Amino acid sequence: MIRPMTRSTLILTFAALSTAVLIGQQAAERSFATPQEAAQALVDAAGKNDTAALLKLFGPQSADIVQSGDPAEDKDRRAEFARRAHEKMTVQVEPANPNRAVIIAGNDDWPLPIPLVRTKAGQWHFDIARGRVEILARRVGRNELVAIDVCRGYVEAQMEYASRDRNGNGVLDYAQRIVSTPGKKNGLYSDGDPDSLVPKAFGQAAAAIGGGKTAEPYHGYYFRILTSQGPDAPGGAQPYVVKGDMIGGFALIAYPAKYGDSGIKTFIVNHRGIVYEKDLGPATDTLAPRIARFNPDKTWQPVQGE
Repeated sequence: MIRPMTRSTLILTFAALSTAVLIGQQAAERSFATPQEAAQALVDAAGKNDTAALLKLFGPQSADIVQSGDPAEDKDRRAEFARRAHEKMTVQVEPANPNRAVIIAGNDDWPLPIPLVRTKAGQWHFDIARGRVEILARRVGRNELVAIDVCRGYVEAQMEYASRDRNGNGVLDYAQRIVSTPGKKNGLYSDGDPDSLVPKAFGQAAAAIGGGKTAEPYHGYYFRILTSQGPDAPGGAQPYVVKGDMIGGFALIAYPAKYGDSGIKTFIVNHRGIVYEKDLGPATDTLAPRIARFNPDKTWQPVQGE
């Protein structure tokens, strides 16, 4: 059964800044007399979920690090950072470089990846250029680990779904939908059903929910059920759906909502439980939706540990 993922490592993602705001903003990042003042301004903005204040703090050139592709998760992480900072926060000036400082938050002494630097005029500001690579690397790594975990949980959820006749069709079949049709229980998630096998947030990340709803990323990823497999899958090419019921197996594809920002790798898994990965490149948002079947050819590799 898929459950909400725990956060073993606090990753900072400040965002939900619209493209229009970023384009219109021309002012440089804010400067402060002391690094402590800068740190407090960050905590205040994060705690209030104030996107305008965050933009002023980091400057207009931070679009690639402040948008994860998952606004809800970004909001949660702002709140989490603020909570940790209120728990404990220190600003450590580097002994070897008195013009550089790092914010340390929480009882576990988590270092903010964006350092503070002092200009020749004696003012302190956040150095986005130095923090950019580390932030993106942490975000991508976190989201990919969650996506892999979700793929494994999906297999468990489908097995449990097929353990009894949930949709009343007299067949022990697998769910062809992540989100049930309104009024039915033909999916892994049913609105208002406390016994749903996956959380609502995962259901909202289904690439085709139906009913005119737009998919929302789950930890930076979209997910879609695959109803057949290709010639490179064990057992060869075959449909999973027989006479309208998915009894031959099941599969799932997970791909990043924003390539290079919310994730890099695309993942697939079927009822055998082995998760495969592949980097589809910058065209992921075009290529991934076209993948219609589970077909792990030589270009796909089992994830480490499979």
